[in-house]
Amino acid sequence: MTESVCDLRSYMAVAEAAGMLNRISAPHELADVAAALERSDAGPALFEAPKDSPWPIFSGSVSSRRTAALALGCEPGEVVDRMGHALEPANGVATARVEAAAWHDNCVTGDEVDLGTIPIPTHSRGDGGAFITGAVSVTVSGRGNLSYNRMLMLDRNILGFNVNEWRDVGTFMRSRPDPEAPFDVALAIGLDPAVMIAAGVRTPVDELLIAGALRGRPVEVCRGVTVDVDVPARAEVVVEGRIRPSQRADEGPLAEFHGYHGEMWPSPTVEVTAISWRHSPVYQTIIPGWYEHVFIGNVLPREPLLRRFVRHIDPHADVHIPPYGNGFLAVIQIERDNPGTPKNLAMAALAAHINIRNVIVVDRDIDVSQPSELHWALTNRVHWLDDVFTAGDAQGHEMDPTADNRGVSTKVGIDATYKRERREYGERVAYAAVDLQKYLS
Repeated sequence: MTESVCDLRSYMAVAEAAGMLNRISAPHELADVAAALERSDAGPALFEAPKDSPWPIFSGSVSSRRTAALALGCEPGEVVDRMGHALEPANGVATARVEAAAWHDNCVTGDEVDLGTIPIPTHSRGDGGAFITGAVSVTVSGRGNLSYNRMLMLDRNILGFNVNEWRDVGTFMRSRPDPEAPFDVALAIGLDPAVMIAAGVRTPVDELLIAGALRGRPVEVCRGVTVDVDVPARAEVVVEGRIRPSQRADEGPLAEFHGYHGEMWPSPTVEVTAISWRHSPVYQTIIPGWYEHVFIGNVLPREPLLRRFVRHIDPHADVHIPPYGNGFLAVIQIERDNPGTPKNLAMAALAAHINIRNVIVVDRDIDVSQPSELHWALTNRVHWLDDVFTAGDAQGHEMDPTADNRGVSTKVGIDATYKRERREYGERVAYAAVDLQKYLS
């Protein structure tokens, strides 16, 4: 299946063949419908006639383990292994340069540039305007880099460009002889899910190599029209421009991954120099502050990393980063033997990635995919004085609502395993699953 996916259109065809593509033919509140589909894991959505848009709009490309498996041509239980393989630098697959790109069909530059050409949605009722959320930002400084940056449309050719201080785009700009000079960027919209997944990874190599590893073949790239950047050749839309670090503007608020509408930020701006698009393009968006946003940025790239850290301590430990925890919560599942192992595992997880703030360690009898099961373990297996530890003044994400504006806060580890040495309380109540259709008429 993975061989048949090479761009957004082929992925939509695969999703439709699997009965997972939801075609929305009538105008609707796009974000509300897309969010409801993601919440129920019903598959991606293609809005064929969205209100005030000349182009169809696609969302929900990779919003769950099921859609990730569809995109990667594997079973849901194999996704972490596939990601772990692709994240190993030795497995990277270099890009292939081509001269002609699909997005060369149409192009405007200079005074003809108008971002109003693109159907940039205002997603949530609390958002401060029309934001590009589903674009992959492509930059170069010695090596290529893919990332996600929220971008507010400020004028016909100006975007606000939000940059976290620890992201590679910011590092690239600050490391130049003149950090305030304009900096080339290309925004690729409407992509192969493998590229979307790779863009959510923070790594010291070009993320396009990771996309190639996920596909098992090179990602084709083509030079930008006005910028010195290699852009995925099968993108639906490409916006080129120059980031202006010294020319800032307030942008926000936007529904963010932490579940709040993020604050206004004095962000660099982008002067757009070209807009290119395929014939009959499909615009792709990510519903901000929702499942796909969290899954691409906080779950897919981090579960393999977290698993690698904790398996140094317990080779059989499994990990889960639930989307409802916004990437701040990690769950570790083990066969408990030594009473001190859960705490060591929690400490390893807290150090694995800057975003992980809360870690819960549970036994194998807990279904980590069910929040109610975690609540049961917290209620029935945690003595709060003995089984919880904190690490104060730890570096986290600057958008963490519990942290200061540099991301410093307190991290927490919780041992929610069954401590039989403390008190033997028998086995959990359990009932076998049955097919109710056999009993109900």
